[in-house]
Amino acid sequence: MKKLTLSIAAIAAMGTFAVAGGDIAPVEPVVETPAVVEAPSDAGFYVGGAYGLAKYSLDISKGPVSISGDENFNEFMILAGYKINQYVAIEGRYWFGSADDIDWLGNGSSYNTSIDAWGIYVKPMYPVTDAVDVYALLGYGSVDSTIKTPNADIVGSANGSDDGISWGLGASYAVNDNVGVFVDWIRNYDDTVTYNNNIDVDETIDTLNFGVTYKF
Repeated sequence: MKKLTLSIAAIAAMGTFAVAGGDIAPVEPVVETPAVVEAPSDAGFYVGGAYGLAKYSLDISKGPVSISGDENFNEFMILAGYKINQYVAIEGRYWFGSADDIDWLGNGSSYNTSIDAWGIYVKPMYPVTDAVDVYALLGYGSVDSTIKTPNADIVGSANGSDDGISWGLGASYAVNDNVGVFVDWIRNYDDTVTYNNNIDVDETIDTLNFGVTYKF
């Protein structure tokens, strides 16, 4: 009799659970998926400016005057570019400076000399640290140089600008997310050009640039 009474009580209790809540569903563990934090994009436009030291190596081997030597100039440079990612950018630069009086012949005569230049570059970069990049510049450049002599002006742009391959090396440091500083060396031009069919001019122009950039 006691066993029968216990069985009836168990059946009644199960019925009570069924009426109160129906079937009891198994409890499944909740697994939280960690949020994926995307790295900030390194792409964007930037502008900058620099003070430059330009070295102008000149050798005129044929013509009304014979000139050779190396001279340094103060140059200023502005740039604009687009950083595609942390490894490559496209950049344009323009150099300009005031004319200087230079004694190319070494005889006390002054020759007023001026140089302007521009270049378009592909800029491969390698991030050494989060803040420091080293980079190269490879592209196409043009130089306008003018030397005013006592008898005539030797003008680099008389038959069009002196154009050619331009390249360089440099390093930059990111002060913060927007501002950076850099130093680089550029071979702006290196070639021999004949002007007016009687003046051979061997020109090499390098610039050492110290500048700052701002990334938008």
